[in-house]
Amino acid sequence: MIKPGKYRHYKGKEYEAIGIAKHSDTLEEMVIYRALYGNFDLWARPAKMFLEEVEVDGKKMPRFQYLGDPRGN
Repeated sequence: MIKPGKYRHYKGKEYEAIGIAKHSDTLEEMVIYRALYGNFDLWARPAKMFLEEVEVDGKKMPRFQYLGDPRGN
């Protein structure tokens, strides 16, 4: 389950997950998220990929680490 709120990508930048959308052809669940830097671009990534672990220098870690809901929800 993907909670709305702030996340840190394993490479260090922060994003806000806004919600879930469905791909129009495949109905695959996609996470819609906004960069919290630069032009505040919107991005979409398959939910399965958003939640997966990645390996960096032999250590497994979440691709996106939940930091909390800045709105206090």
